[in-house]
Amino acid sequence: MELAVTVLEITAPVFILAAIGFTWVKLGFEYRIQFVTRLTMTLAVPALIFTALMKSELDKGALGLFFVAGVLGHLLLALIGWILVRVMGLNQQTYLAPFIFGNTGNLGIPLALFAFGDDGLGYAVAMLAVTAILSFTLGLTLVAGQGGGTKALKEPMVWATLLGGLFLWQDWQTPVFLTNSLELVGQMAIPVMLITLGVAIARLTPGKTGLAILLSLAKLCASIAAGWGLGLAFGFDGTAFGVLVLQLATPVAVTSYLLAEKFDADPDAVAGLVVVSTLISVAALPLLLSTLIEL
Repeated sequence: MELAVTVLEITAPVFILAAIGFTWVKLGFEYRIQFVTRLTMTLAVPALIFTALMKSELDKGALGLFFVAGVLGHLLLALIGWILVRVMGLNQQTYLAPFIFGNTGNLGIPLALFAFGDDGLGYAVAMLAVTAILSFTLGLTLVAGQGGGTKALKEPMVWATLLGGLFLWQDWQTPVFLTNSLELVGQMAIPVMLITLGVAIARLTPGKTGLAILLSLAKLCASIAAGWGLGLAFGFDGTAFGVLVLQLATPVAVTSYLLAEKFDADPDAVAGLVVVSTLISVAALPLLLSTLIEL
């Protein structure tokens, strides 16, 4: 009973905020998702990433090792997804990127923070950085058939990661007034991301539901297996291990839908994956968290 209450305390705020965004749209209220997303991804999330890395008390070597594990985890999912897509005869442009990239920002960061505290946030930010860099390089190449290196260099999240890593490595700190300002900007990232996730889901129309259920379950199982195996292989402790598995197991990122819409890669099918995998995560992630917390 105590464990169930703990898991509920961790997951409830996440899903309640997402439900607020969902309900807001269903009630017909205005929500300018493009403006909010640009504000969040240009200012709030980069500020959160930079300050979390700069102020992190995690061992530099451990954080670097976690970053490597995060990259390997995504590459493992890319391999598994490629095999699955080929065997099932599906369109790689549509289905491979959603299989690889999870919602490490909107869902992963809040869950890691609530479950594992500030250390969990530090590791979760590192995983978000991995996802951001790979999404705008590998992910863009898979969906658009073109290199994404230039696009990645234009992303504030990428530069916030590099700058935050430099400050962490050199033990530098920004002036107190600037740190406080950046932290204040970063604090709005988590609630706004969760509300926006709910808004995005409310506006998506699921397509090809049966296939979406099958691929969502396959992604969840493959992600947990990849994270668990890498966590054991790298000898991570409870927090690093838990965040690695949790972040890889997050549902399909809304970014995958946006890329599919932009490059006409069957966005309805990808929307179905986003919605179905997120609904599955409502039940699956609390169960997964209950296991990780006990480790």
